[in-house]
Amino acid sequence: MSETTRWWWIRHAPVSEMVGKLYGALDVDCDVSDQPAFERLAEALPDQALWLCSQLSRTHKTARAIGEAGLDHPEPLLEADLAEQDFGSWQGLSWDEMKTRDEALYTQFWENPAENAPPGGESFAALIERVGRVIDQYTQDHQGRDIVCVAHGGTIRAAIAHALDLDATKAMAFQIDNLSLTRLDHIEAGLLQGSGSNWRISIINS
Repeated sequence: MSETTRWWWIRHAPVSEMVGKLYGALDVDCDVSDQPAFERLAEALPDQALWLCSQLSRTHKTARAIGEAGLDHPEPLLEADLAEQDFGSWQGLSWDEMKTRDEALYTQFWENPAENAPPGGESFAALIERVGRVIDQYTQDHQGRDIVCVAHGGTIRAAIAHALDLDATKAMAFQIDNLSLTRLDHIEAGLLQGSGSNWRISIINS
């Protein structure tokens, strides 16, 4: 009999203080005032799940708000490798400010934004690699369980890329909204018929 490990991905609540700016791996606050959205998540997520967050406080705050909306869940385990993409010295800047700092470097980055790394940061391709390692380890160690992960837009795109074996450029096409739900199911017994994959994509950005 096959065992299914279900990954429930939630993007953290909105970051209102950084509108128009790239905050990436900065530890910034989030707005948890949308009570109906948290109640919806509390209703949709499973009981008896393992919970994960990145080390960034906006994921912990979002997880607490889901609990306060009616879902009793354990304290999340913290995984730094589930953090958002690190944009290096561009973090905290607007797009215009990035371009003004070094227009040549800015232009070069946008020639291949999925594979190029910002100054002092990491590429989206590197993010896919580090998130994939975490997914593989927890899927192996907690086979057959529900895993709820409160993370970031880039992290969830990376998880989808890992499940679908997409290159970084294609994976950037996915939209992941704040407080949206994405579910990726890993089927342990073998390849899903006709798909060539152990992964089933159940929900994206719901």
